Amino acid sequence: MTGSNDGMPPDEAVGRRRFLGYVLAAPTLVAAAELGVTASPDIRPPSPDIRLPSPEITEILDLNDMMTLAALPTSGLVTVEVHPDGTVSFALPRAEVGQGITTSTAMLIAEEMSVPLDRVRVTLADARPELVFNQLTGGSNTTIATYTPIRVAAAVARLRLLAAAAVELGSAVTDLALKDGVVTARSGASVGIGALAGTAASTRTRQVPVTLTPREDFTVIGRPQNRIDALDAVTGRKKFTMDLDVPGAKPTMICRPPTINGRVGPVANLAEVRAMPGVTDVVTVSTGVAVRAETFGQCIDAVRALKVSWKPGTAEGKSDETVLRELEAAELPIGLRPPTPVVEERFTFHFRSNSALEPNCAIADVRADRAEIWSSLKSPIVAQQAIAATLRLPVGRVTVHVTEGGGSFGRKLFSDAALEAAEVSQKLGKPVKLMWHRADDSRQGRTHPMATSRVRVSYLGDTVLSYKQRHTSVSTDLGHGLGEIITATAAKLPVGDIGFSETFFQLSQTMSYDFGSSSRLLSETDKGFNTGSMRNVYSPDVTCARELIVDRLAARMGRDPYRFRRDFLRNDRSRAVLEKAAEAGGWGRPMPAGTAQGIAFHAEYKSVSAALVEIDCRPETVGRPIRDGVAGPRVTKAVFVVDVGLVVNPRGLEAQMMGGIMDGIALALTSSLHLRDGYFLEASWDNYFYTRQWNTPPELQIIIMPSGSEKPGGAGELGVAASMAAVACAYGRATGTMPTGFPINHGTLSFTPKPTVPPVPPSPTDGLDHAR
Repeated sequence: MTGSNDGMPPDEAVGRRRFLGYVLAAPTLVAAAELGVTASPDIRPPSPDIRLPSPEITEILDLNDMMTLAALPTSGLVTVEVHPDGTVSFALPRAEVGQGITTSTAMLIAEEMSVPLDRVRVTLADARPELVFNQLTGGSNTTIATYTPIRVAAAVARLRLLAAAAVELGSAVTDLALKDGVVTARSGASVGIGALAGTAASTRTRQVPVTLTPREDFTVIGRPQNRIDALDAVTGRKKFTMDLDVPGAKPTMICRPPTINGRVGPVANLAEVRAMPGVTDVVTVSTGVAVRAETFGQCIDAVRALKVSWKPGTAEGKSDETVLRELEAAELPIGLRPPTPVVEERFTFHFRSNSALEPNCAIADVRADRAEIWSSLKSPIVAQQAIAATLRLPVGRVTVHVTEGGGSFGRKLFSDAALEAAEVSQKLGKPVKLMWHRADDSRQGRTHPMATSRVRVSYLGDTVLSYKQRHTSVSTDLGHGLGEIITATAAKLPVGDIGFSETFFQLSQTMSYDFGSSSRLLSETDKGFNTGSMRNVYSPDVTCARELIVDRLAARMGRDPYRFRRDFLRNDRSRAVLEKAAEAGGWGRPMPAGTAQGIAFHAEYKSVSAALVEIDCRPETVGRPIRDGVAGPRVTKAVFVVDVGLVVNPRGLEAQMMGGIMDGIALALTSSLHLRDGYFLEASWDNYFYTRQWNTPPELQIIIMPSGSEKPGGAGELGVAASMAAVACAYGRATGTMPTGFPINHGTLSFTPKPTVPPVPPSPTDGLDHAR
């Protein structure tokens, strides 16, 4: 560190709430944090109540810790700015895709600066390569990584405002109070922070020691807050990529191949399609044939009219069955069967769509010497660097604007729409507003890879001796790396990719039970599919397999599933959430035949969770008539309990858990892609069965456990794994048969697949018929 400690004793210079920040040279007040090893994440030996002699690696260092450490060196480049109108602005180097981080960020600033929440303006930062690892949105890391830097920067601003007010009001700083954006002296004289923005600024960059607000004095953090963008979202005023008015950017779509990653060949009727109404341009690009027109409807008509000769793709002829055989062949050895009793099973998890609610889209304006891109991107630095390389432009000549997104589930870690838009714009020499069709994203977009998970547990009497899990997956594309081009490239290289995946796997999985000697290994195969880091990545499948085995193990030992889990969980914090779920959900209450309860536990990223669900598998429920769909069992009740440490916005956390529960229900019961002859049969949300209204639980309760922690834990993905596992366990208890293939309804194809040529279906005209 540089600069003095302003007279502070060395042992008081920094600490639990005392940090160093900067006021930056600027015409108005701009403040930043300086964080290094003194503010590193909470990496420490495991709690003394953990009974295993060897701690889990994730109790020492997990994926979230690694991401937080990587972000620390550039945290001082992220600034809080005070404006003459009394507002405070902050450009968040993350992507807001509906998870509510702009709200929680505004709350951190409002807390430390004592300004009203509605006067904090949080925008999304453009791609900033100098941030290196500090502009990646993923791994439930945003709040953990930004919690302290944002507060320190805001605290520096507060300190400077008070110092400027002392001069303005002729009063000692200790006699001033800052509240609601106004500094008031004991005499009653006051001045707003806007009037102080200029005088509080500095002509040179200087280091400033600050003390953060203690938790017991919080008035904003920890209080339920509505989303700051909620009104705009529900009234249609919120701007997404497709809402932006970029001069000259006309609707653009791409005619894509009939099989996964097929390659474009000759086009028989280019001139004919170019002459269609509204069409301005048709050009062949690396992923297909691009059409630019006056409207998206005209784009669809032109795409459907194109006659393209396609070359084979990377999954030609493959099906669920052939991929399953590949997975079985790639499974790592689990070892010789021990002489003691064992519980063993292999579980199958089919492909799942990684489509977000918002269509994959981007706007690009590429000129000879520069490019400008607009898109919702969770790894914008990688996008900027990849686009620059593709266009053969210096990185500094490519501007990438991060727009707010309508959902992601990990989908927006990949910038394929932005890359396509840049390529089309460069070839045409015109701005384009590119959007994928729903069929494009289902069939050519990102998927959660198909996987198997084999588990073997050995036991003797009341003691569990060992737990082994061998998870085998179609290769997970982690080509976003840690948010910049070097790790992104390394994650794609031979050997590098499985090394990256294995590291990700080991640092995100935790064995929470005292099950003796424990091992888990990952094997991946087949890079021919477009996969991604779908929400919770490996955890839903790994946890679901484990919790089903825990249920079977409890039955073998003649134990109640809940009490068995409680007795084998390794610490009091984990037991507390499980006990609360059992209590609130009425575990063990009498249930009619064909219905049952299920309970499950999951821990990740310094957070713990437990889910209790009730499911109805009776014939009259399973056989409910659904148009072009399969109803299947229904979860009738869900109780979800979380302990994430310090909670910034309880209302936002509840919303995150609610979404995670719906994800878990979908993964367990209905949500999958069917692979046949090298393509997926699903072609839109109408035949991809995410949790629908007919399968949402009428009773839903989310309980946030009180915590005295000074730090937040990861929460963005926490709701998925335990929910999926609890539904699977409940299904097994209701039917008497433990499920081994997911989703449970995968074997029922309830719709007529849409053709692959043309690649997009005609626009629907039967909406009124379906409303009857």
